[in-house]
Amino acid sequence: MARHLITSAIPYINGIKHLGNLVGSQLPADLYARYLRGRGDEVMFICGTDEHGTPAELAAQKAGKPVAVYCAEMHDVQADIARRFGLSFDHFGRSSSERNHILTQHLAGKLDENGFITEVEERQVYSIDDRRFLPDRYIEGTCPNCGYDKARGDQCENCTKQLDPTDLINPRSAISGSTNLEVRATKHLYLRQRALRDQIETWIDSKKDWPILTTSIAKKWLNDGDGLQDRGITRDLDWGIPVKKGDQPWPGMEGKVFYVWFDAPIAYIAATAEGADARGEPDAAWRRWWRKDEGAEDVTYTQFMGKDNVPFHTLSFPATIIGSGEPWKLVDYIKSFNYLTYDGGQFSTSQGRGVFMDQALSILPADYWRWWLLSHAPESGDSEFTWDNFQQSVNKDLADVLGNFVSRITKFCRSKFGEVVPDGGSYGPEEEALIADLTARVRAYEGFMAHMEVRKSAAELRAIWVSGNEYLQSAAPWSTFKTDPEKAAMQVRLGLNLIRLYAVLSAPFIPFAADAMLEGMQTENRDWPEDVPAALQALGAGHAFTTPEVLFAKISDEQREEWQDRFKGIRS
Repeated sequence: MARHLITSAIPYINGIKHLGNLVGSQLPADLYARYLRGRGDEVMFICGTDEHGTPAELAAQKAGKPVAVYCAEMHDVQADIARRFGLSFDHFGRSSSERNHILTQHLAGKLDENGFITEVEERQVYSIDDRRFLPDRYIEGTCPNCGYDKARGDQCENCTKQLDPTDLINPRSAISGSTNLEVRATKHLYLRQRALRDQIETWIDSKKDWPILTTSIAKKWLNDGDGLQDRGITRDLDWGIPVKKGDQPWPGMEGKVFYVWFDAPIAYIAATAEGADARGEPDAAWRRWWRKDEGAEDVTYTQFMGKDNVPFHTLSFPATIIGSGEPWKLVDYIKSFNYLTYDGGQFSTSQGRGVFMDQALSILPADYWRWWLLSHAPESGDSEFTWDNFQQSVNKDLADVLGNFVSRITKFCRSKFGEVVPDGGSYGPEEEALIADLTARVRAYEGFMAHMEVRKSAAELRAIWVSGNEYLQSAAPWSTFKTDPEKAAMQVRLGLNLIRLYAVLSAPFIPFAADAMLEGMQTENRDWPEDVPAALQALGAGHAFTTPEVLFAKISDEQREEWQDRFKGIRS
């Protein structure tokens, strides 16, 4: 039994995520985790909330709550929405956990011990009225490039130009709006990434199977301009993991916390430990996934993320792991995604533009969204969400192809044979041809899934559904029944077994509908179809079933128009 560690980029705590966030990491990671479990592999699927840094503090302030209270509440909200979307995490942790405090401080201490930490004096903007240094994102002003009046000190969200706070016109504090700012000196710790560059490059070069998107971004950061730069790992903030060398104070760093992008990836490890703690397991239970000297040598580790997170996972987090000198497991494969756009523009959490996960679930069940997002995953380039395309895809793929097949075969069987799998008849050339086609397609589907080719997997799964529909249309048991009831019984029996087969194959994409199909067939048999002919005889003659309710209702033009109008504005 193969062992797979899977992590998806941990979402920021500052509110509910939009569909672009979902398809960029968590959803395809869940698809892969469900597939591997379905094949019988041992899987550890980890995610959590990223609770430190500017977005957390600003969101808490806006909500009028202490940041710790806000983060605890939003973690529960995000965990609940993830559950309702069918995201099958083994643990959904928190970067603010005690486990992550201890592990982050430990790794920082090891990096310093090995000479990979240096102290740097910086000049940063200080807000006199707020009585604090302002990290770049805490400073707002007018973009000198495009004139957007809410540009942040690190980047203009409108034109995407990278900025320094001093570039902004009329800068102000994002906390209070105060313009009473000055530049002061402060000291911070830097991770000496340049000293680790050769080791990181050698490691990246060894990954011959990585997606071009992943390697091209990594190489760009390694080589463009002045190449890989040392990176600050501390901040002048109140909320975060206090700077320590292991469990000892760090002289000169009092009152500072680790930078969110230093501690957030470490939270993958810490969240695995949190999960073991929650299950009452010993440390060995989580360390076997992460320590190569304690069992992780045979683990395949895959990360899923949007392309904006690639630099941190190909360079900074590996620098932390390599620089520690300890035998932690490095990622084997990074599946990165481009952006999902929304009706001609960008999804935006900060601007509330697009459809958010809670809103999506308020109008349609999760499987509608799961299917569209995965079948249109932004792998080779950006994808665009439009309501027209969403309606067409749902109605054609889910309602007309899969839902219609399940409805037709179960209702016909009920009317002619009752709600039991009928006996009689034997396969003919048509059935043999169908089984040969399905066998080839299932093997192709497995290949695409194993290589995390999400859109190709969805297309192959749809083709498998179509094969059953075409067989049903051609065999026409409702006509056969009039002249040869035995043959019709065989055709229906094959069709009912196809429902179980479809449920098993479709579960990674549409788990709720798959459960409904299996429940309708009154079976808990989720065995993967290693042998397709045998799988199509899993439900024998006399096996009782119930006719499922409509699996997928069609989206009407009126609904589409209403939703298009409702979600064209800004989320309040």
